[in-house]
Amino acid sequence: MDYRISRQIDRYRARISRFVETHLLPLEGNPANYDTHENIRFDLAEELRAKARAEGLWCLQLRSENGGQGLGRVGMAVCYEAMNRSIFGPVVFNAAAPDDGNMMLLEAVGTPEQRTRWLEPIASGRVRSSFAMTEPMPGGGSDPSMIRTTAQRRGNTYVITGRKWFITGADGAQHFIVVARTSDDPRRGLTAFLFDRNDPGWRVERRIPIMGPEEHGGHCELVFEGLEVPAENMLLSEGDGLKVTQIRLGTARLTHCMRWLGLAKRCLEIAGSYAAERSAFGARLADRESIQMLLGRLAMDIEIGRLLVMKAAWALDQGSFARKETSMAKIHVANLLHNAADGAIQVNGARGYSKDTVAEWIYRYARQARLVDGADEVHMMVLNKLLNAEGPDFWSWPVAES
Repeated sequence: MDYRISRQIDRYRARISRFVETHLLPLEGNPANYDTHENIRFDLAEELRAKARAEGLWCLQLRSENGGQGLGRVGMAVCYEAMNRSIFGPVVFNAAAPDDGNMMLLEAVGTPEQRTRWLEPIASGRVRSSFAMTEPMPGGGSDPSMIRTTAQRRGNTYVITGRKWFITGADGAQHFIVVARTSDDPRRGLTAFLFDRNDPGWRVERRIPIMGPEEHGGHCELVFEGLEVPAENMLLSEGDGLKVTQIRLGTARLTHCMRWLGLAKRCLEIAGSYAAERSAFGARLADRESIQMLLGRLAMDIEIGRLLVMKAAWALDQGSFARKETSMAKIHVANLLHNAADGAIQVNGARGYSKDTVAEWIYRYARQARLVDGADEVHMMVLNKLLNAEGPDFWSWPVAES
């Protein structure tokens, strides 16, 4: 296998790294640069987004005709990792969830009219978006077949009724995608629709307080009380909602992993630099075998994560759904991120537990990684199902045609 990246991708990586070093890292230590939910103040983010656009580092994930740079999934893996050396990185480059996944979905399945109406404003940075699928009990979470929100057809309109929760970014979003039940068919019972924040018949019930720092727009509970959506706002066709979610979540899970690798590397950086400077009992921490083992293990696990992510990204670029590869990456990198943040705090001692570094921010943020876009256990069940179906071929190599 050829693990070399193109010169174009490497140039983007280097430019992003310089941008992060110059414009983003210096901001993290000043509390005035954060909003009340511990993310970058959005007016400050807007200034930085303008700089990123001016430098041609905007929307790497989209094709050029849709306002992007057309780097593909492999290029994204390299560049997203570089972006998230800073906790402020992804939003500045328009590569943060949920806009990231929503844009890729609209590019993949939207009609030309839908891409003009719904994708272009997100890609340009004029509006933010949200993806409304998860529901409170007894509705659907990791199992979309349990979705109870309904969309009843009345002529050329669908009337949506139900409730969603933990919907990322909903408090500040203008464009929404909602998944609702249009029939009881186990495979074709769901349909996805686009709607605008100003459409009547729905509301944000509450912004749910969470353990860690939040994406802009928070994680919200939504109530639908007769939202009317025209049929032209349907993604694909009636009954294709499960297909839409698979397209949306498959790549979005992997982009989470790409970003988390950047945060894991930042944690290792924080731990390593402190260990090199701090001495106790006559020796630097970096000279202690226990510290060397901790940092060496993290370095190895980061590289394992990079290889898993890159294999999945390559498979997506080849047209595969990469279910197996993405589930493996999701499990490994989510746990890696937690371990890296925990290790950084442990090496730094009380300093790590304080807000003098971003390690504590990453630690609190990291706990959600094992839950979002499918809990660890769900992905392990997916892998076991594939193992039972494929047997020894579970580990097969792709074979070149010539």
